[in-house]
Amino acid sequence: MASRIPLPRPAGDERLRACLTTRSPRARIGLTALLKRAGAQLEPQPEKSPPTVVVAVGRSVEEAVDTCPASYRHGDYPLLVVADEFSPSGVRRALQGGVRVMLLSAEVTPNHLRAALRSARHGDGRLPYQVLVGLLNRSAAPVRPIEKLTIRQSEVLNLIADGHGNAAIARVLSCSEHTVKNVIYDLMARLQVNNRAQAVAQGIRTGLI
Repeated sequence: MASRIPLPRPAGDERLRACLTTRSPRARIGLTALLKRAGAQLEPQPEKSPPTVVVAVGRSVEEAVDTCPASYRHGDYPLLVVADEFSPSGVRRALQGGVRVMLLSAEVTPNHLRAALRSARHGDGRLPYQVLVGLLNRSAAPVRPIEKLTIRQSEVLNLIADGHGNAAIARVLSCSEHTVKNVIYDLMARLQVNNRAQAVAQGIRTGLI
């Protein structure tokens, strides 16, 4: 896998707030500790300003989503799913329900969790690599030869894979958001995909990430 580009530290006044939902006492203890280490402020109920990220935890994606009260699922709060298993049907259901950020339980660390919370808060998508590949394998045609990426396209693709939006990518690469948008447009054309998730999955399938 390609090396990652170091990211700047976030502004000190950025507040990460999380509301944890799970049916497992063991998961609650473990995720509570990880969220605190990630610098998140835990809330008993989500609030809209600044937005609280609802962290739904379960063995499967379906179970995690079901732990969220209905009032949490209608787009009022950003949702982050942490699960042990990701079935295609469960992922599709979660995506249809507005979930854009998912983490595999076995890969959760304070740093991964902090990045995922920021992605959820800012509306950026973030899915486990194997989930992206599985979704693409179910819907895409066989992989066609892809022209080698430029250095800038490779940098942007890796940052997209890490779940960062255009503004964050522009800061890392010291360029304008307009430049980032142009690079992404050319990148998607070269990868023969229609969105960021497919770009990451295609990058993994073809060895570009």
